[in-house]
Amino acid sequence: MKTLHEIEKDVAARARRIGVSLHDLPTYGVSRDYGYPHVEVHDGLYHYVVVERGQDIERRSSASYDDLLYWVFRSVTHREAFFYELNNRIKDQDCRRIAFPKQIELMKQIGPAFAQRLEHEIAGILREAPYDDEPTRALNRLRRP
Repeated sequence: MKTLHEIEKDVAARARRIGVSLHDLPTYGVSRDYGYPHVEVHDGLYHYVVVERGQDIERRSSASYDDLLYWVFRSVTHREAFFYELNNRIKDQDCRRIAFPKQIELMKQIGPAFAQRLEHEIAGILREAPYDDEPTRALNRLRRP
């Protein structure tokens, strides 16, 4: 098992590859709360935890270091990709058309296996909620009784 210090150094080095601020990374061993993630290592497992108002709202645990890295960078690249989309938005186009490929591109820089895992996850999302480039159609569905 890697120590929190080793994890922090590794995550920071990988984050630099994609230009992510260290402020946008999780904390290690302690929570900032307010929905920010942190990493714990105990009981032979890596834990990725998000705390809001003192309550765990997400907790993922695995003995696999790759799982931990995936969870960390899935979150980090998601935030970066949707920020990118916001600055490159195309009117009347589902924002995910820009954000998802950008997120995959960033994840490839972290590692190809992570990008493949993300592509599989995104494919599942799109099966359940396909792209919708007709915002008025979506609004009309909401207005119908």
